[in-house]
Amino acid sequence: MTKQPDAKMFNFRVIDWTGPIAQRLEPPAHNRPVPGSNPGGPIFAHACRVSSSGQAHMKVSAESHDARADGSLHRPRCASAGAFLFMNADLEKLIVLQRLDSAAHDAQRRLGEAPEREKALDARLAAARDAVAAAKAKLAESQNVRRDHEKTVALHQGRLSKFREQAMSVKTNQEYHAIQKEIEFAQTETKTAEDAVLVQMLEGDELTAALKRAEADLAAEQKTVDADRKAMTTAAVELKAAIEKLAADRGEVVRSLTPQVLATFEMVARRRNGVAIAEARDGICTICHVRLRPQIFNTVLKNEQILQCDSCNRILYYVPKAAPAQPADATPQPAQ
Repeated sequence: MTKQPDAKMFNFRVIDWTGPIAQRLEPPAHNRPVPGSNPGGPIFAHACRVSSSGQAHMKVSAESHDARADGSLHRPRCASAGAFLFMNADLEKLIVLQRLDSAAHDAQRRLGEAPEREKALDARLAAARDAVAAAKAKLAESQNVRRDHEKTVALHQGRLSKFREQAMSVKTNQEYHAIQKEIEFAQTETKTAEDAVLVQMLEGDELTAALKRAEADLAAEQKTVDADRKAMTTAAVELKAAIEKLAADRGEVVRSLTPQVLATFEMVARRRNGVAIAEARDGICTICHVRLRPQIFNTVLKNEQILQCDSCNRILYYVPKAAPAQPADATPQPAQ
């Protein structure tokens, strides 16, 4: 009987999986000549064993361990069954680089919006000042109208006094009736002017209250705008510091990337408004929404290669779905 080689003779790395293993790392069985086989071979050479508890375990071969050591594959990304084991180091760095670029772009955009926000604050103050000016103008106009009516009252009261004096010296009935008509007219005009003065007094009280409200609104708006400007100044300082930090972090990531991969990323970013990375989900590029070819998507699922979308040319990656939470064990009921 041929002696089986001991597993300790090889540089195996054991990874425990929950649940049975059914060729999770192999592509779909398209045109397999023999059921259960894969013409291209599995991605990882592996051997399975069954523990005493009945769970399946998988041993990753020395080739996988060496590939991970030289940087072509990176640390495990998800421990749930059916997810990929390792992510390509450059791909993971590209994802980080995209996040840094997006954050820096957002910070630059917010800094660029500062002049517009300043204009908006100035417009708010200008509107409040205009409201105060308009209230003052209305009040001044009402006061002018009131003074005109008061002058009219004084004029007719003077005429009324004059006619009453003349009535004392009339000698004929005709003259007396004429003076009486003038007196009645002056009294009517005086009453009309006095009523107008009273209306203007009431209107002046309302306009004075409106002016006070406008001035209070202006003071409150001035206080709010000053606080907003102070917050904008603080935010601008923080954004500039964040941009500098993002630039430093980006430099570290760029220096660790393969030049060819970085060139691809930069080229796609220039052509696609700064977004060179896209998540693949359910066989679709989540940015351009074009369905991927099955072979491409199946390869993207492993996150082991730098692959691009055939439509938008963005670099694709896959985020494994989280394993569903296991229900808590039911509390045993006491025996009756």
